[in-house]
Amino acid sequence: MMAQLQGLFDAMHSLGRSLGLEFTWLWFYIQLGLIAAVAGISLAVATLLRRRWQVTSLLAGRPLPLQLIVRAAQDNLALIVFAVVLSAVHAVMLVVTWPGRSYLLGVAASLAAAWIVINLVASQIRNKIALRTVAMLAWLVAALSILGQLDRAIAVLDGIAIHLGGIRVSVFLVLKTTLLLLAAIWAASVIAHSVDRSLRRAPDLSPSLRVLIGKLARVLLFAVAMAFVLNSVGIDLSALVVFSGAVGVGIGFGLQKIVSNFISGIILLADKSIKPGDVITVGESYGWVEAMGARYCSVLTRDGREFLIPNEQLVTETVVNWSHSSDDIRVDVTFGVAYSSDPHQIRRLAIEALADVPRVRQAPAPICHLTAFGDFSLDFVLRFWISDPAAGVTNVRGVVLLKLWDIFNREGVSIPFPVRDIQPTRPLHVVIDRPKPTTSGGLP
Repeated sequence: MMAQLQGLFDAMHSLGRSLGLEFTWLWFYIQLGLIAAVAGISLAVATLLRRRWQVTSLLAGRPLPLQLIVRAAQDNLALIVFAVVLSAVHAVMLVVTWPGRSYLLGVAASLAAAWIVINLVASQIRNKIALRTVAMLAWLVAALSILGQLDRAIAVLDGIAIHLGGIRVSVFLVLKTTLLLLAAIWAASVIAHSVDRSLRRAPDLSPSLRVLIGKLARVLLFAVAMAFVLNSVGIDLSALVVFSGAVGVGIGFGLQKIVSNFISGIILLADKSIKPGDVITVGESYGWVEAMGARYCSVLTRDGREFLIPNEQLVTETVVNWSHSSDDIRVDVTFGVAYSSDPHQIRRLAIEALADVPRVRQAPAPICHLTAFGDFSLDFVLRFWISDPAAGVTNVRGVVLLKLWDIFNREGVSIPFPVRDIQPTRPLHVVIDRPKPTTSGGLP
């Protein structure tokens, strides 16, 4: 390792010495002046083009990848103009003078072109930190290749290594594996998102089947990406047997819940007991299924709260699915009227009150029953059906109660309420009889 470090220092010393020789050459300063002049011209041209180029109107309705590339081109517009103009100047210099007198121009144009291409390709990465990291690493590799120092850098990094058992792990191997892994994961993620979009446009597939196929495709893509990376860096896939055994031990000791939730999610998607869009009740949580993840199910309530319920809980506990086999559900509204009312008329008025409620279905027809002779009222239950439980149940029950109130007021039907007569209690007077004293002074 020390020998490799010494080689790296010698290479840096040799490069600095060659740069020192360049500093004493007149054409070196001429090329620097041309580069500075082209940079100034590029900034002015880019500023003018940005004022005239309305990117927002051009991108309306375009695919997202194209929008990202165009925005990246706009951000690097000055560098694009710089690379084009400098390449033209370099071509002219090659014609009118010796190639060695325009070497620095060619290197600068190549570095600028490499940065532009890398940024346009990396623009598909949404995370800004990841985008900058990938762009800088890729440009560093491209710069070393343009300067002719890539092989030497690889040799130096590969020489710094340690031995772990029978495996030689070098800095170059770690960097190569990391870069390949990031690239493979990104490619697998892009393909998985494309598959999800295609599945959403497939009307013949149920929502749960779309999610299940998308998750299986994602797992398969990431497994293929991992196998590709390991095979590319020269790691024998049979060595994964030991790793899989370690994973099994980890699952047995600490990952039971994670694996249980993952398997439960697959079961829920396979048996279609719960699917995105269903209206469910789990414990005190009532809402519709917004999304189904690998670990949890997102249930969005009508007050805007989002409950993340573990998949295992949905499998092992009782879940009320209001729209499992059908979106039609029955709603009960209970009320009472005074004993002076005609129960036959009350039943007719209650059903008549539902005629103006848009969400109440007329088939099956609503029905009203007399359920009990209460202490203060005749008790009724009004039953009707709705076909949109995702729009809420309490709100439609409230509308029906208001309709009953209006029609009862119109017909003079009174709704009784208990009256309590509270009588004040009289104060308690306690009379104590004391013995009268005797005249002789003796005891009584």
